[in-house]
Amino acid sequence: MNERHEHHGDDGHHHAHAHEHPRPLRHRLAHLLRPHSHETADKLDPALESSARGMRALWISLTVLGATTALQAVVVALSGSVALLGDTVHNGADALTALPLGIAFVLGRRAATRRFTYGYGRAEDLAGIVIVLTIAASAAFAGWAALGRLLEPRPVEHVGAVAVAALAGFAGNEWVARYRIRVGREIGSAALVADGLHARTDGFTSLAVLLGAGGSALGWRLADPVVGLAITAAIVLVLRDAAREVFRRVMDAVDPALTDRAETALRDVRGVRDVGELRLRWIGHRLRAEVSVVVDGEVTVRQAHAIAVDAEHALLHAVPRLTAALVHADPAPQPGLTDPHLTLAHHMRT
Repeated sequence: MNERHEHHGDDGHHHAHAHEHPRPLRHRLAHLLRPHSHETADKLDPALESSARGMRALWISLTVLGATTALQAVVVALSGSVALLGDTVHNGADALTALPLGIAFVLGRRAATRRFTYGYGRAEDLAGIVIVLTIAASAAFAGWAALGRLLEPRPVEHVGAVAVAALAGFAGNEWVARYRIRVGREIGSAALVADGLHARTDGFTSLAVLLGAGGSALGWRLADPVVGLAITAAIVLVLRDAAREVFRRVMDAVDPALTDRAETALRDVRGVRDVGELRLRWIGHRLRAEVSVVVDGEVTVRQAHAIAVDAEHALLHAVPRLTAALVHADPAPQPGLTDPHLTLAHHMRT
């Protein structure tokens, strides 16, 4: 007996639980019997709420980094510091990454269609790729400017103003980094976390500008371009980390601990004899699950359905940011009986 069971965001019939789900409860059950869904009317859909939080984080970050970049740009024009120029460009690029992320969060709110049946959540992954390319471009520009100044060194003017701008850059970036990383992890957005890591590196590169200003004040003319090259190296390091994070998300990688957690929860469900294939994937900052569970082959369709409901319910509680699960019930194998999946065997081989 096979049972397919899934929750979505459309309305069917409604019933309440005595406890509150920590994750979204609006979903539709599509299976052999009848559709039904769970929803709570007294709070916002957490999926929409998380997108709203992401948008708020982006606009606040854009405001803070925009002000920091403007201040540093004025000082660059007065001082001619190539190290501060690299830091300013990087800060500006970091602020501009709010645009693709903002577009991604807006798209992620759109309902699924017959063409985009999983919705538009993967737009966040595309935004993550744009962020990685932006970091790479800023690294290339900073390195090019630093090398040019190293070959043709010249004194840095208004060293005190450069130092103040460097401190402002560090303060602004560190605040934005903490904010983006915290919100990104809370809503499960890899792109927002990557953007936060980007901002954190900008903060440390701002401190490097401060060191360059000190060297220039002591009369070392190469201090400024040398620090510019150090900034470039730091940008390359954060580029590596951000690229790895985005690559894993695009390739549907999940933390193995989440898989273990889901499997443990399923094995504790009454009526589940074993857990077969279990898959988790990110769609934007939300998780979906596909799982097959083994049940007694003698149970009725309604009993198998009840086990599937309990299995999904357990998953929603056990796995953070899980919004939907497709549960397939397989009958336990019995001696002398034909494998119920025999018809599919030749497809599995190919």
